[in-house]
Amino acid sequence: MVVQSENRPPQTNNRIIGKLLFLVVMMFGFGFALVPLYDVFCDITGLNGKTGDQVNFTTAPIVDKNRLVKVTFLASLNDSMPWTFKPQQTVVEVHPGVPTTITYIAKNNSPHAITGQAVPSVAPGLAAAYFQKTECFCFTQQELKPGEEKIMPVTFIVDSKLPSQMTDITLSYTFFTSPEDKQKPSSLAHNQDNKL
Repeated sequence: MVVQSENRPPQTNNRIIGKLLFLVVMMFGFGFALVPLYDVFCDITGLNGKTGDQVNFTTAPIVDKNRLVKVTFLASLNDSMPWTFKPQQTVVEVHPGVPTTITYIAKNNSPHAITGQAVPSVAPGLAAAYFQKTECFCFTQQELKPGEEKIMPVTFIVDSKLPSQMTDITLSYTFFTSPEDKQKPSSLAHNQDNKL
């Protein structure tokens, strides 16, 4: 029976420490690069459900009158957003290639003006490549004065190249307070406290 010595030469220990340090540096580098790499991967594959930018058609889209696609609309707010936000229509059936307009309603329930930004998402994620918006409130920030209610249209086209097995698409928006507005409520409250 061979007994191995617990005492390793210092050279072996230094080598193990060097490899472990290299591994730590590589893990940190990978963690740092993960978000940009993931964004590139999602842009290439269309798996993230993010919709594209505004689309302007140079030729009329091809209409497929032989099938219908059900589009469901959802709305949500960031926890800190004091608005009411909902779609006026929750479901529509569209022929691929036909421009369709639906509207969302937003109301500012706070005592001060708030600017928000809507972030769209399409599910299933693979359908995002076939869901094209020609007009959308999500292209720009939306400012609502205290108590103001605003009707916001979305015009979209489901591309006729949408795979036939995809019969349902969900478009959801989440409204976030713009970074500039995150400072306003606290500074407003601070100014009101100083007046007392």
